[in-house]
Amino acid sequence: MTVTATSVDESDAASPRTAPESRAARWLRHLVPAAASALSGVLLYVSFPPRTLWWLALPAFAVFGWVLRGRGWKAALGLGYLFGLGFLLPLLVWTGVEVGPGPWLALVVIEAIFVALVGVGVAAVSRLPGWPVWAAAVWIAGEAARARAPFEGFPWGKIAFGQADGLFLPLAAVGGTPVLGFTVVLCGFGLYDVARLSLAARRTRAVRRGAAAVALLGVALPLAGALAARPLVSDRAENGTTTVAVVQGNVPRAGLDFNSQRRAVLDYHARETERLAAEVEAGRVARPDFVLWPENSSDIDPFANPDAYAVIDHAAKAIGVPVSVGGVVERDGKLLNEQILWDPGKGPVDTYDKRQIQPFGEYLPLRPLLDMINESWTSMVRQDFSRGGEPGVFDMDGATVGLVTCYEAAFDWTVRSEVVDGAQLISVPSNNATFGRSEMTYQQLAMSRVRAVEHSRTVAVPVTSGVSAIILPDGTITQRTGMFVSGSLVQEVPLRSSLTPATRLGVLPEIALVLVAAGGLGWAVTTAARGRRAGDA
Repeated sequence: MTVTATSVDESDAASPRTAPESRAARWLRHLVPAAASALSGVLLYVSFPPRTLWWLALPAFAVFGWVLRGRGWKAALGLGYLFGLGFLLPLLVWTGVEVGPGPWLALVVIEAIFVALVGVGVAAVSRLPGWPVWAAAVWIAGEAARARAPFEGFPWGKIAFGQADGLFLPLAAVGGTPVLGFTVVLCGFGLYDVARLSLAARRTRAVRRGAAAVALLGVALPLAGALAARPLVSDRAENGTTTVAVVQGNVPRAGLDFNSQRRAVLDYHARETERLAAEVEAGRVARPDFVLWPENSSDIDPFANPDAYAVIDHAAKAIGVPVSVGGVVERDGKLLNEQILWDPGKGPVDTYDKRQIQPFGEYLPLRPLLDMINESWTSMVRQDFSRGGEPGVFDMDGATVGLVTCYEAAFDWTVRSEVVDGAQLISVPSNNATFGRSEMTYQQLAMSRVRAVEHSRTVAVPVTSGVSAIILPDGTITQRTGMFVSGSLVQEVPLRSSLTPATRLGVLPEIALVLVAAGGLGWAVTTAARGRRAGDA
């Protein structure tokens, strides 16, 4: 009895010295992965435009793989959510530039849920052989879901959109944004797996060759695929050339209240077009074959307002070539975000109505609920826009121009539909004035660069307040404007009609990767169930 009492006393005496160390270690075990997950999300954000640090996406996913490998679903859910917050909070801060932090934070909180669920999936497949492949497919499945729900999706922040300056960009022509994003994520997870197995080999000198080979292939195959895809990228003319003019008229002031001076915005674009016409007549600028105005360049309906009609018609006659005008029109009781093909001799001859309209910007889902929460939000969108139903392809002086209006450029199907419908050149008219000098315009410009390579088309980007640009089919920006300045860009560009593998395949690569993700998750669940049954036995 005495021995036992002494033993207990010694244990009690020792516990005050060892307990704090154990508690600190326990906190570190929780805090280090959480901090690493959030910081790797920030690292992924830093890889996005306007910075050209595309390669930071690789270590970001390497750290994310390290954090998630072998975790239970609850820990993976939390760590994935932290990664999503680290990535999306700074990436989407522009959504609150004029309306305050409420909508921005609400959007990020919802979108990060998708990343959290991806974290659970990555942790589940991390125990499988060749896990980087399954994990990268799970990430793309998450992007596919985010691009479709809620409210028809929000694809902003796809990994592919951060790779406009990157080595992997040619893969966009192979299978679009899903294949490009999958390759980047696979390479990142593969880097972690190579590092993990290398450390294990140093400690135990007993690493399976098969696992090492698979890990190395996870890095080597993406790099080899990017190099092999380079012949698909070309700026060679297939159907001759055309000279395009992009007009940026600017706005009276940044912010939501630029709409209160709609007539001034129209006048600015008409004036810049007339100035360009004078430059052409003087021989200082090449005569364009057609002119592209941005979205919302005429928020006054020219079909209902003779004064606006006259201003546009005068500008079109001055330049003497077809003009694509971005208007807001009301027809048959519907409010439409419309591109109007304006002929200098005949006036308006064709239209395209925006099909993928922006929730909470061009229409309000859950309007009664939002009205109860904050009436000022609902007052910003007094009337919902209606959707167009047909692709927009204009015949402009012999060139077939596909129209993809602003927000639509983030969606794979909208851009592809115009190319499949015969577009030899793509125009992405946009209005970014409501987002001030934020990174939004640069993120959107990067999307257009990816689309240029994906479909091997010249992309012209007319923006009300900048940055407007001309992008060749290889993704190179040849000309660009500043922000909140007026100006015009004129350039002879190639016309192309051949279809890349990405254009031909459409949604099939994304479906294939989602099926791979489903297969990996099914395998992981089955393996875990067998392990539990074996343990019970």
